[in-house]
Amino acid sequence: MNSKKIAEYRKLLNVTKMATLKELKTVYRNSMKEDHPDTIADAAERLVAEERSKAIIEAYHFLVSIASETQEKVKEEYLKTTSTSGILEFYYEEGVLNIHFLDGNKFEYFGVPKVTYIKMVNAESPARFARRHVYHEFLYRSASKLVAAE
Repeated sequence: MNSKKIAEYRKLLNVTKMATLKELKTVYRNSMKEDHPDTIADAAERLVAEERSKAIIEAYHFLVSIASETQEKVKEEYLKTTSTSGILEFYYEEGVLNIHFLDGNKFEYFGVPKVTYIKMVNAESPARFARRHVYHEFLYRSASKLVAAE
């Protein structure tokens, strides 16, 4: 997931970076009303609507997960985890740095250059490196509850 994909999500829902959760929900509901496959009789058009509604759902859920209000809800736990917990494991996948902490929390960091990940791998202390160069530098979201939700 890169910043280009995030921009595509925002464009699909026609929202800005500053969209509130309420705005996202309103746009999502209105978009789903317009493109809901159950409202379309033609089979070919219904398939197109199904694909578009899947894209809208994916965009909505992702943008909610990185919205500033959502970030605010997890901020206290995030700061506690990133300042006190060690790293259990970390890996880089499709432009996303995934960090699993010893306290059980998991976070995804977006827009992390591969070179930063390589430096973290090679760092004497990946946790210290991440505190200095990752935790407060990149867009993140909690991934702890994603597996259960998806």
